[in-house]
Amino acid sequence: MIKRNKIVSGLILLLVLGTACSKSDDNSEEAAALVTVNNKRATGSSSRDLLSDVKFKSMVIELVYVTGFEPSAAAINNLVAFIEARTFKPGGITVLKKEIPSPAKSMYTTAEIAAIEDANRTKYNNGTEIAVWAYFSDGASAENEGNSVVLGTAYRNTSFVIFENTIRRNTSSNPLSNTRSLLETTVMEHEFRHILGLTNLGATLQSDHEDPANAKHCVVNDCLMYFSSEMQVGIGAMAAAGRVPQLDAQCIADLRANGGR
Repeated sequence: MIKRNKIVSGLILLLVLGTACSKSDDNSEEAAALVTVNNKRATGSSSRDLLSDVKFKSMVIELVYVTGFEPSAAAINNLVAFIEARTFKPGGITVLKKEIPSPAKSMYTTAEIAAIEDANRTKYNNGTEIAVWAYFSDGASAENEGNSVVLGTAYRNTSFVIFENTIRRNTSSNPLSNTRSLLETTVMEHEFRHILGLTNLGATLQSDHEDPANAKHCVVNDCLMYFSSEMQVGIGAMAAAGRVPQLDAQCIADLRANGGR
């Protein structure tokens, strides 16, 4: 009888501990979900938070690349310089680079890119620091069609992907040594400006300059937010000019009206 009671008590104890462990796991998952939810919203919805210092005083960019597909140092420096010029982040801009192995696919949908982010992202909004995820893929976009090739995509409020392999394929034969860094800079800054809310994507239009044929892009053809800056069709013009396209005055006005410089 005594032994039986001890055994029963032990089983009850194990069941209680098992239940407590399950609840703890559930709570941990809920807590993790609460941490990440603010970085999984619609593109452009964090425009004011990224631009101003009202809520977030600093920014961290988690720059993740597949082995062998790290972007150039020049392109990264150019992106940081742009952010400093157009946003208010007195606590500074930090870039954290991380290398990951290839997911081993040749083409990716946006949902698959988001899944890679979910599995590898470690930086989320925390206190007065806002976090951005930038992923450099060794594959191509599943949206490529014929001569229309996608070079980058902003797909969440603090997330964008650069199809680095596609960029390299399209600049490998160009004799200009800086062509790749120019194209990387162009596409990175274009996608970053999308998460800043351009064009009509969180930063309210101050004038009528959204391209009716290419939504969320600027109608001015030499503006960085012109649609071709993220497509293969813009490569030739960019390489010929030897410089990264700049924002036109209308896009700058939109950013300033929403808390930027």
